[in-house]
Amino acid sequence: MAYLVLANGTVFEGRRIGAPLNRIGELVFTTGMEGYLETLTDPSYYGQIVTQTFPLIGNYGVIEEDFEGHSELFGYIVRELCDTPSNFRSAYPLNEYLVAKGIPGLCGVDTREIVRITREEGVMNAMICDEIPSDLSEIKAFTVKDAVDSVTEAVKETFPAEGKEVCRVALIDYGAKHNIIRSLQKRGCSVTVWPARTTAEAILASDPDGIMLSNGPGDPKENTFCIGELKKLIGKLPVFGICLGHQLTALALGGDTIKLKYGHRGGNQPVRDLAAGRTYITSQNHGYAVVADSLKGIGTESFRNANDGSCEGMDYPDLKCFTVQFHPEAASGPRDTAVLFDRFVANMTNGGKTNA
Repeated sequence: MAYLVLANGTVFEGRRIGAPLNRIGELVFTTGMEGYLETLTDPSYYGQIVTQTFPLIGNYGVIEEDFEGHSELFGYIVRELCDTPSNFRSAYPLNEYLVAKGIPGLCGVDTREIVRITREEGVMNAMICDEIPSDLSEIKAFTVKDAVDSVTEAVKETFPAEGKEVCRVALIDYGAKHNIIRSLQKRGCSVTVWPARTTAEAILASDPDGIMLSNGPGDPKENTFCIGELKKLIGKLPVFGICLGHQLTALALGGDTIKLKYGHRGGNQPVRDLAAGRTYITSQNHGYAVVADSLKGIGTESFRNANDGSCEGMDYPDLKCFTVQFHPEAASGPRDTAVLFDRFVANMTNGGKTNA
């Protein structure tokens, strides 16, 4: 037996899965009914212990072609782990993956109760351990630090367009999911992925047609270098930001961000398009949100979360820049908003470069 000990003192007993390690992380939950492989390989989960609300996980095994990046989460909690997957694409059971990647976890715990506590009290730290600690101070003191620096690629890499090249995109990697790259390639874009700490001057010197700002983990406000470089980029070229890229853009333009009580994670998050008056179901993974009112006179709120009213998108038309909090590339989740990549390509091909 092993334990999940929450910072508020609540203890859950379960069975060990994955690596036999004791580890502290920020306890969160994701509501996706599928896509556990994409969850496990999404770098935005850096520093977090992820609880799956769907009760059975691992039933289609591990399919490496579905990976979205490196595994960066600190722990994994499920109600039931399937040891005998059934899928013609499966290479091996999920527990083997958790062991190989050094991810500790628990199964056989009441995940519904974990979610109830998180929703009522907010995100809190927790520890996966073999013995219940008498002192919770270490758990309470944990913070997710240097998240982007921990997950960004160390060197730049270029991916060719599919078919005829239409545009060249500079993707700043704050923890990018692979499907962002694929979504651009399918639209005729060659994509150069740049490390997060690349200077604006280096990116502009490569003469791209547009800038893509990726998703990523952690508190957006700690990324002072990235925010400073974005100030030099925004307005020079068309910009499209997703998730953390959305938040960093807001901060670079003088806006503010806040931490949500328990965030939005999963492939079933409703978002309202304020201009069109329609609602999309989106894939999301974030614990922070942009304060739309802090950007009055600078940008316009374009999307809003239908559940809690938080900002899900901003448009900055004078700067040829737009950003969204959700994931139009999905992986996993619905692809209803993938058209936003078409909008970005249109911005680049319609005389996107400026002298601002």
